[in-house]
Amino acid sequence: MRRLPPILDRRLALRRKGATPPWLSLLFRVALAFALIGVALAIFWFDRGGLRDNTDGAISFTDVVYFTIITITSVGYGDIVPVSDQARMFDSFLVTPIRLFVWLIFLGTAYDFLLKGVWERWRMKVIQQKLRGHVVVVGYGTSGTEAVNELIRRGTDASSIVVIDDSPAALEAAQDCGVTIIDADATRNATLDAVQVARASALIVAAGRDDTSILIVLTARRLAPDVPISVIIRSEDNEALARQAGANTVINPASFAGLLLAGSTHGPHIADYLADLAASDGRVALHERRVTPDEVGKPLSAITTGVGLRVYRGDDCYGCWEPEADRLLAGDLLIEIVPKGEAQTGIAAPA
Repeated sequence: MRRLPPILDRRLALRRKGATPPWLSLLFRVALAFALIGVALAIFWFDRGGLRDNTDGAISFTDVVYFTIITITSVGYGDIVPVSDQARMFDSFLVTPIRLFVWLIFLGTAYDFLLKGVWERWRMKVIQQKLRGHVVVVGYGTSGTEAVNELIRRGTDASSIVVIDDSPAALEAAQDCGVTIIDADATRNATLDAVQVARASALIVAAGRDDTSILIVLTARRLAPDVPISVIIRSEDNEALARQAGANTVINPASFAGLLLAGSTHGPHIADYLADLAASDGRVALHERRVTPDEVGKPLSAITTGVGLRVYRGDDCYGCWEPEADRLLAGDLLIEIVPKGEAQTGIAAPA
């Protein structure tokens, strides 16, 4: 599965719990190493007549144990050597592979139990240092999954999306999409610091519970005063609380579905058009941008990049039919309808 804290909290490392307990894995590797050494010992003891002790000329069981350990762990000292052709063939084609396997076990165990944690923390640090202009998605349930998939369909690089969740299954599914994941509690300052929320381009909160979502918004807004925050709120009574907490956009799935259903009763194509606007594979898309210098002073209806719908001026919003939209000012934000694909590229042609 890409930092302001100087030292990363180990609980915030990218990880997935294995099925085998660490102690059992270590015990299995030690047993396997001793088993392989035992096989090599049996081979040398069986063919001890092909060995020669340059010290006293006799090969005892102690000599075989010593020669086996030295041969497995190094190239030997030359005090005991294989002299017969059979002993040399045994050493070349049976003991040498055992030596390699034992070394692989030692190296693998050292990596898993000593170096892996250091490597993962270093890798996480590198990823975090590169996080800038990314999208943070809290919660990878139904809404979070759809948000990530839609972002990718709209051209967002999967590596620039960070998913925060505490469900191993959800994180595994998110990781399959190519996004960066972190198993942590998003209500904690340390978690949002770890994903560099202050340098993110947007924060999407779909925690599943309104109280949790609002707490995450509060925490994020304190850490990132200027980052746009969108949140899913299930209860209409909590929408105002979410906005007070600092959310720029509050979405109630039930209310939105109700709007589509109600709109469909006034015309069979209204709901289709709304879905067309919302989906990445629709024929048209909504695009938000700032007014350009050459558009200042002109009416909203005169823009050539799309069909102008709204003007956001400070905290005020004006529709295309209102007098305030007849003269665009520097700093205005425009909402327009553009053809499919233009909202991603930022180049809008007439619709």
